[in-house]
Order: sequence, then structure tokens, then C-alpha cells
Amino acid sequence: MKKLNKEQASLILKKMNDIRNFEAEAKRLFAAGEIPGFVHLYAGEEAIASGVCAHLTDDDQITSTHRGHGHCIAKGCDLDGMMAEILGKETGLCKGKGGSMHIADVGKGMLGANGIVGGGFTIAAGAGLRNKYLKTDNVAVCFFGDGASNEGSFHEAMNLASIWKLPVVFVNENNMFGEATPHRYASSSKTIAERAAAYNIEGITIDGNNAAEVYETAGKAIDKARKGEGPTLIECLTYRDNGHFEGDEQKYKTLDDPEEKARNEVNPTEKFGEYCIKEKLLSKEEVAEIAEKSEKDIAAAVKYAEDSPIPAPESLYEDVFA
Repeated sequence: MKKLNKEQASLILKKMNDIRNFEAEAKRLFAAGEIPGFVHLYAGEEAIASGVCAHLTDDDQITSTHRGHGHCIAKGCDLDGMMAEILGKETGLCKGKGGSMHIADVGKGMLGANGIVGGGFTIAAGAGLRNKYLKTDNVAVCFFGDGASNEGSFHEAMNLASIWKLPVVFVNENNMFGEATPHRYASSSKTIAERAAAYNIEGITIDGNNAAEVYETAGKAIDKARKGEGPTLIECLTYRDNGHFEGDEQKYKTLDDPEEKARNEVNPTEKFGEYCIKEKLLSKEEVAEIAEKSEKDIAAAVKYAEDSPIPAPESLYEDVFA
């Protein structure tokens, strides 16, 4: 496993800043009526995608969720193409036809955001089976929320991955709510990680707001998968800054729960920047430069998207397979 060094710390911090800034712009653009359809924002969870994907190459695969912008950015998808996609422009990664919940870039190993809760489990298992069949050392990572952990596909994919020792890492982003339903109400088990025992695989619960801990834990699981030693389930405890979707009044968030209140007060990006300075991975000036570069990159992505044309009507008949 790679040790967290200056290069990796810079990469992770840049991705985390990109995610927060991208989501801030998506929030603004949605409020201005410039984004068709719904958006589900990832801000608050950026340490997870960034820490995990720092170990992956373009030949590794990830599956995502309806809250997928952060996964796309962390996996290296083009910021301009992403912003154009959610604005429905023809220069988008999916030519403006996928939108926020269905961004994909197979060339980057991003197998798609998914509007179906739990839709990524079996896709990741399939990618893992492909990697094993072709005798590659590539790994598939399945990102999913706490709500998806109660879907049947979760159990099916975990069981299959364990039986065949597939190179899959299941990364749960437990942000405490499945839409508006608290995890503690919807789940019979205290943690999601403990469910791994039923399938004879390792389950770990970590602080998903701590990018360094995510990086270290994910690195071990990904190395294990590359060696043919099978899957791992990592439960990352986190919190989403925004509602389930933009416009959600979030009346279910009372912050009466001390754990919820504590997670709500954390900005993972600022926390990791402070960690990098403290551990002498980056200087204070370098952290500021990364933040400034991110702001400029996201502003450029917005301009690119706004200046891009909408798809021509006849393009409706292109890329159709059924």
C-alpha cells in the first residue's frame, strides 16, 4: 500500500476542494433554474470518494449512486464535461442525455451514477468477475449509501463476491439517513460493517470524514483485492451537508443526536488541509494554492458549460440501443 506522501496528499486535497466547489456551484445553478431535473449533492462526504479513488487507476472501475458527482470527480472525470452534462449540454460526458444521476465515463472506469437505489452492487460484482476472468489485477469499487444496504442486491452481490473471491471493495457512505429515514430506525444491525460476517468477509467501520483514515483503510482493502484475496466491506461514517435532494426542507434533521451534531459540524476538506499542515505533508501556502486552483477550475467548468450548445433535436435518435 502506498504511504500518504506529498503527492498523494495534494491529489486528495485537490479532489476534495473540487467536490465542495463543484457542489456549491451545482446548488447555485439549480436554484437559478439552470439545471433540468433533480440534483443530489455530495458535499460533506468528499473525504470518502477522494481517499478511496486515490488508489485507483483508469483501468479500475467504480459504481456510483444518485449522489454521484463526488465519485465522478474523484475518479478523474473531466470537470468541464461533468458540468456540461448536468446542464444538459451536448458537450457533456454523456452528450447531455444522462444528467446529474446518470453521468458515466467508461474510459475513466466510471461505470455510471445510478438513479436506482442499490443499482451499483451487481454492476460492481460483474466488473469484478470480468477482472478475475481476464486475469487482470484491476479492482471494482462499489460506493453505496446506508439506505441501499437494506436492498436485496446488497446481499446478493456480497455473497457472490465472497464465494468467487471477486476483486471488489464495497464502500458504504453511512450519512445517517436513507432519504429522510434515520439509519438507526431502518436497520436491525447497529453497524453496516458487521453484516460482512454473514458472508465470511472483513467488515470495517471508520470515520468517513477523515480522509487520511479513509486513504489508509481503502489502500489495504484494494491491495488485498488486487492480490486475489477477495472483497472487503468498509463502512464510512459521514454526514451530508445538504438535503436528500435540492429543495428538501430537511425537517428530519434535528441534531438532537450528539453523534449527528458532531458529524454535522465537520468540514472534511478543511480538516484534511489542517492535517496536511500539521503532518508537514503540505505547507499552509500550498494548501491555500490548491484551494485557489480548485475555485478557478470550477469557475472555468461553469463557463464552459454555460457557453456550450444544447443538443440538436435529431440527436435524440443517436446512441439508442433499443
